[in-house]
Amino acid sequence: MHAIDLLIGIDDTDNLESRGTGFLVRELGRLLTENRIARVFGITRHQLFVSPLIPYTSHNSSACMAVAVESREMEDLTEFCRDYLLRECAEGSDAGLCIAPAGEVGADIRGFGRRAKSEVFTQQDSRSLAKRSGFHLEGLTGDQGGVIGSLAAVGLRAGGNDGRYIGLRGVRELEPGDYPLSRLQELTDIERVQTVEGIAVSDSGAIVSMSEWARPVLLDGKAVLLVEKTNDDTNDRWRVVPKSVIKTY
Repeated sequence: MHAIDLLIGIDDTDNLESRGTGFLVRELGRLLTENRIARVFGITRHQLFVSPLIPYTSHNSSACMAVAVESREMEDLTEFCRDYLLRECAEGSDAGLCIAPAGEVGADIRGFGRRAKSEVFTQQDSRSLAKRSGFHLEGLTGDQGGVIGSLAAVGLRAGGNDGRYIGLRGVRELEPGDYPLSRLQELTDIERVQTVEGIAVSDSGAIVSMSEWARPVLLDGKAVLLVEKTNDDTNDRWRVVPKSVIKTY
């Protein structure tokens, strides 16, 4: 869909009273766009390992933003992200920031992301791996534990088959209701509509019923809206799968 230059992973920016990491990352993306530093092509949420050995605020999830940089240098983007997080992160947070060229995220980083969904890692594990890869990774607040989740988010996003979109052009602005597939593709950056089993909805006249909690997921590197057949007799009417299904991604 777009030429993505960089992946920006962010983790542990919140506390129990503050807005979550997802909100902060969406705001950062808005500001990067407004200041013409980068164009944002989707923000994904990635679920990491929930364990008593890992400190986390509520769900131990991290976020990754895919961007295409504008005319400014990489240092400008890094400084902008750093300054924003230092200014906006909640008291008591342990924020981490990772910035990596999208085309250079190798199997080691992708594997680290997958393993972080079921294993406990140390900050040194993530820092050493990022250093070997030449990626920017830094802790910004607290004990800097977010360096683990921010690197994992980059690996999972690069793998292309994990997480759901918490930020994608047009999706949150859609009112619940019925949309022809062609109109849905015009208004949003949804790249594919399909069932959980992988059956594609491709007829431009197909009707998709959007719910209040419609969140595309990341499958095969694409923003995919998961749907199911409606209960009426119309052949080409679909509705977004329940929230409980989407939240498993």
